[in-house]
Amino acid sequence: MAELDKLLKDYLDYLEIEKNRAPKTRENYEHYLRAFLRIAKVASLKDLNEENIRQFRIVLARSGLKKVTQNYYVIAVRNFLKYLIKNDYEVVAPDKIELPKLPSRQIEIIDYKDLERLLAAPEGDSLRILRDKAILEVLFSTGLRLSEICNLKRYLDFSRGEITVRGKGDKLRIVFLSDTAKKAIKNYLDKRGDAEEALFISLSKTGQVIGRVSSRAIQRLVNFYARKAGIVKKLTPHGLRHLFATDLLINGADIRSVQELLGHSNVSTTQIYTHLTNKELREVHQAFHGKRRDEE
Repeated sequence: MAELDKLLKDYLDYLEIEKNRAPKTRENYEHYLRAFLRIAKVASLKDLNEENIRQFRIVLARSGLKKVTQNYYVIAVRNFLKYLIKNDYEVVAPDKIELPKLPSRQIEIIDYKDLERLLAAPEGDSLRILRDKAILEVLFSTGLRLSEICNLKRYLDFSRGEITVRGKGDKLRIVFLSDTAKKAIKNYLDKRGDAEEALFISLSKTGQVIGRVSSRAIQRLVNFYARKAGIVKKLTPHGLRHLFATDLLINGADIRSVQELLGHSNVSTTQIYTHLTNKELREVHQAFHGKRRDEE
């Protein structure tokens, strides 16, 4: 087991250093892999075989975990095996381990009038209110991931209307700010009197700056303003990313451009939005379906 512990540590170091994965990714992979080693009773490299992995899959399937969560465990095991094979260890081939089949992903988005009410919900000119308004405007204007908006820096040329963002896998991309987002950022920064480097800051109950805003704080504020705006559907920061993508596609943007703006590695990830936005198919249906019934 000592050898496996060392190999696992080497792999996690490789993820963080060579593959430039975030510390949270390392933490998740360690959780998945240690669960696998424990449940499958893997004590040595020879225990990394198809039968033990199959038994582990059975335990996962019966655990009540969602299929997507089961996938995370299996992906971690497969990637660990790939690493071992790359380093000349004889273990079962990763391609022999199939991922659980997932149902087609469905996305629910709020109506545009709900969005307008959400963006208008922060009312007032306190630093906290101005910060919250700027966060909501930037989320919708750019489609940034939660981690990406938390990591934005204050000293950027926002007047240009574009920001270079470092996203998943350390990839750089450019996102663009609407005029309302630029105005909201300016109003917010004009109110700031601190030297904190982060664009979006965390504030104490008394209004003192206490560092960079957390992802949890942004989740809470989106939920708060959604309720204030009377939005019944559940809304998250990622839901605003969905709205950003859907808005572009509905208004005629091509899917490759939206893929680039979202920072998706694979266009198939972006295609989850097309069932909501294919105006051409809808227009074809309206123009040609049921014509004979109309004539009767």
